[in-house]
Amino acid sequence: MKIKVGVFFGGRSVEHEVSIISGIQALNNLNKEKYEAIPVYITRDTEFYTGELIGKIEQYRDVKTLLSKSVKVTPVKNNGRTELIVWGKRGPKKKIYDYIDIALPVVHGTNVEDGALQGMFRSLGLPFAGCDVSASAIGMDKYVQKLIFREAGIPVLPCIRFNTFEGREDICSKASEAIGFPLVVKPANLGSSVGIKVARDMEGLRSAVNYAFDFAPTILIEKAVENLREINCSVLGDSEQARASECEEPVIGDEILSYEDKYVSGGKGMSGLKRLLPAPISAELRERVQSLSVAAFKALECSGVARIDFLMDGKTGEVWLNEINTIPGSMAFYLWEATGLKYTQMLDELLDLAFKRERERAALNTAIETGILLNYGGGSKGKL
Repeated sequence: MKIKVGVFFGGRSVEHEVSIISGIQALNNLNKEKYEAIPVYITRDTEFYTGELIGKIEQYRDVKTLLSKSVKVTPVKNNGRTELIVWGKRGPKKKIYDYIDIALPVVHGTNVEDGALQGMFRSLGLPFAGCDVSASAIGMDKYVQKLIFREAGIPVLPCIRFNTFEGREDICSKASEAIGFPLVVKPANLGSSVGIKVARDMEGLRSAVNYAFDFAPTILIEKAVENLREINCSVLGDSEQARASECEEPVIGDEILSYEDKYVSGGKGMSGLKRLLPAPISAELRERVQSLSVAAFKALECSGVARIDFLMDGKTGEVWLNEINTIPGSMAFYLWEATGLKYTQMLDELLDLAFKRERERAALNTAIETGILLNYGGGSKGKL
């Protein structure tokens, strides 16, 4: 009997469209001899839809029509398994569309990649591929992850975090005085280069700060790297055992790699980005990037596949870890294909790791018999 894999994509995120591309790429590359893939599209309103057409990328040119031809469902735990219950106009029906054995979340951005969706899976007792709840949440917070990386001895750039309630002029003054120009301003919890700008003077900094706050209530301001080159590396595994992929160098169209560079040109997600693969760097630097990537992956106790992005000064060769992507665009399959590992094989490993984690969790004790409810007197004045 085939394992039923629910492939979840979409969600209430600015990276919604990117997730659709990544999700359907994964859906089409699952081993059809081992798995029965069930596509589950999450709308911008956080509604779940499934059906044959949900797995067809061309259908997303007209989402309204697509949804009218698909089945609205909600995941429910019943008799030890997760069922997709059909949802009608008046609520749930007594009808099961299908059930799933394991979830493969291929989502990007806030409200989905940040531990929210993973928390739902955990509550359902549904095995899911990729990072657990805590690693997913930390992986979305650029500031918190930098604190952990710095503690682990991994080089990161100096940065300051600011909130939207702080005065804009105070923010600009503090950042320019503490770090100095040029600066990079970015939302603290978004990916895909959304909301990022480089500032080389105070006027540019004001503009960049206002722009970043359009996307998030918390922003990060850090030192911009001169002579910038970007080097990316993927890691596959878990806290016990992990390995690094080949390194790539994305071709940067401007001072930073933009959302348009990554996703708009070509419509193939991160796999369509212009890149140098393998990256034209020395063997020594390649080994250093790979070693730092594995160290970062383990520092956050990640699982599954992640992509770690580095910034490099092209003249000095100095590198800094920029960020980790716990569910990378296109699942970073292209970095693994460069090592000889096919996308289908990589997905097999992801699902195997998910089942392994679920077995380990099942062995833990989650209940303590105290008899506390037998002795509880009830009422608002009852004492514990």
